[in-house]
Amino acid sequence: MSTYNQKPNELIEKTAEKLKQVEQINPPEWSSFVKTSTSRDRPPVEKDWWYSRAASILRKLDILGPIGTNKLKRKYGGRKNRGHKPEKFFKGSGKIIRTILNQLEQAGLAEKKEAKGHKGRVLTKKGKSFLDTVTK
Repeated sequence: MSTYNQKPNELIEKTAEKLKQVEQINPPEWSSFVKTSTSRDRPPVEKDWWYSRAASILRKLDILGPIGTNKLKRKYGGRKNRGHKPEKFFKGSGKIIRTILNQLEQAGLAEKKEAKGHKGRVLTKKGKSFLDTVTK
């Protein structure tokens, strides 16, 4: 588990800028009109939200790894306003998370691993050094 001296938002912004330079990480065509969760009313307003989400997932892999898609879906979910009914929690989009994880694997920043009975993805040495260069 790595500890960074920066605030998480600053780290994610800087990492997102660096991820734009990585060839394998590109938003798919459908990313411009898809919602990030069923709890959201509209798609993200931010133009480069794909890179921010990829940077956030990269950070989560470092802190929580090995972590799977299902746990990440819970992390990126939220409460849905259902009108007069009580609010209810809905998970985030699994397609977005799986696609980003596959792109991170192709870039060599993450890999599948099993540790202490937990399956999921973790950062590779290249991924850790990538995050370390961003924090400096």
